[in-house]
Amino acid sequence: MDVLWNIIVLIVIGAVAGFIARAVIPGKQSMGLVATVVLGVIGSFVGNLLGSLIFDGEFSLGTAGWIGSIIGAIVVLGIYVAATSKNRRVTR
Repeated sequence: MDVLWNIIVLIVIGAVAGFIARAVIPGKQSMGLVATVVLGVIGSFVGNLLGSLIFDGEFSLGTAGWIGSIIGAIVVLGIYVAATSKNRRVTR
């Protein structure tokens, strides 16, 4: 039962973090609900990784709390938007 509860909490935090990241990053991101939750879950892992590297100086893989998840989701979405932007200029 404890594992199921952790999964539910991770999905809820992922959804909230994903929606906030989509609201903060400008532009239209054509993502559904599942993609938004996945964005938030990946953001939670990225937020925890960045936080552990900055504050502990160690590589620690796990999930972050609310703030770490939101910051991580913003970072992940920003990288995604930059990588898939149609208006990129290629200099040769």
